[in-house]
This record gives sequence, C-alpha cells and structure tokens, in this order.
Amino acid sequence: MHDAVEAAYRAIRAGIIDGTYASGQHLTGESLAEAVGVSRTPVREALRRLHAEGLVRVVPNHGAYVTGWTRDDFAQIFGLRVVLESHAAELATPNLTAAQIGLIEHLAERTRILAAARPPKFREQIADANEELHLTIVAAAANPRLAAMIASLVEMPLVMRTLRVYSQEDLMRSAGHHRELAQAFRARDPQWAGAVMRSHLLAARRAILGEGA
Repeated sequence: MHDAVEAAYRAIRAGIIDGTYASGQHLTGESLAEAVGVSRTPVREALRRLHAEGLVRVVPNHGAYVTGWTRDDFAQIFGLRVVLESHAAELATPNLTAAQIGLIEHLAERTRILAAARPPKFREQIADANEELHLTIVAAAANPRLAAMIASLVEMPLVMRTLRVYSQEDLMRSAGHHRELAQAFRARDPQWAGAVMRSHLLAARRAILGEGA
C-alpha cells in the first residue's frame, strides 16, 4: 500500500510540475488512478499529501483541483521573499557549518548538472534540491519567526511554476547564484550573501512575471 501511495504521489506531483495538470484543473480519483496504474485508495492518500503541501486544493464532495495562482499573487510573494530571504542569508552567514556550506555547494552543482543534462523529470529533481538548499539557509538563520514567515510564502506550487517557465539560461543562472551563495558563506560575508540572494530572487521574479516585472 505504501509503495502505491508513493507512486501515485510522485506521478501526480511530477504532472503538476511539468504542466501536465494545469493550474485550476479538476483532478478526479478515477482518471488519476487509471493514469498512474494504481487503485483509487492510494490516489486519495496521495492527494491528501499534495493538499498538505499546497499543490492541490481538496473540496469536500467535489474532488481536488490544482492550486491556482494569479500574477498579482506571484508579484506580492516575490516582493516579500526578496526582503525576507536576503535577510535570512545574512543571518545564516556566520552560523553555517562547513558541512552545511559543503551541502549547499553540492546542491548547487547538482542543479547545474541536472539543468545541463536534462534527464527525465529533471525539473522535479531541481525543485527538490532547490528546496533543500533554501531550507538549509533558513534553518541556519536561527530565527523561528523569520522561518515561519518564509515558510508561509515559499509554497511548492510557486517553486514549480517558476521552474516550468525557466529557460535553460534561467536554470544555469540559478545554479550559478547558488554556487556564489556558497562562496559568500565560505567568506563569511553577510552583505555579499544577502546581495546574491536578492539577485537570485529578483531574477526568478523577472522569469515568472516577464518583462517589466
């Protein structure tokens, strides 16, 4: 049962990331079970997990819908992320251990390799690495209130939509920003780290909202 739930969760999540399931689309248990090749029970469990992550919205007696986001939603969220996450990077700089900085370097290189090679489901894998990298920085900031504020903004649908619209150049630039963040952390330079994070998020904002964002 666990394996079936995991398979359903991964398949539906990947479909949301790659745009197979569009924003606002109604997801029925029957169609998902047929597409994934499992029964409806694992699909229901998978949808509960995706609902908890903010990927889908479950409406009692109506089913599940892919979470929808407007342009204004993205503009407001990124505006706040620029301020909060650049501050988190500054706070994290003196606290990150050598092992954590090494992990950030590893994740930056992983995203670069995935972006260059583009293997199956590479955007989903980049999303996972990106999430781990940013969570490592936020945790090292050691500010629970700041972490809670960022967590309320950085929902997976936002990350997924960003990655869907990223060009190859955008993906490589993002990996480069991650690598430069590690360099700033190794130099223990909070102003450098904050500036790189700000540039990183402003580039993401421009990619998702387009010219004049």
